[in-house]
Amino acid sequence: MATEAETTADLDGLEPLLQAPARLQVMAVLSHVQDAEFARLREITKCSDSVLSKHLSALADADLIALRKAPVDGRQRTWARITATGRTRFGKHVAALKQILAGAAV
Repeated sequence: MATEAETTADLDGLEPLLQAPARLQVMAVLSHVQDAEFARLREITKCSDSVLSKHLSALADADLIALRKAPVDGRQRTWARITATGRTRFGKHVAALKQILAGAAV
């Protein structure tokens, strides 16, 4: 069984912003691609435009992702990409989750 100190250490790596499943999904996708268009992220997360927009803004405000807007065929499109800070913090979050799950299996 994990000690209290080990459990606390596991929790230290958790990123509070990534507790929302949609934000975790966005970060997981962006960790594997150069960038992703808003419409693709909407399909993956199954969020409405307004909800996804709020999630992306929260991640961008925390410097976990960067947003880029540009016109395509006369319509404004948004792309998201993970930042270096985001990649590091996402990696720590995933590692902390793995440690917690490994401890739960003991």
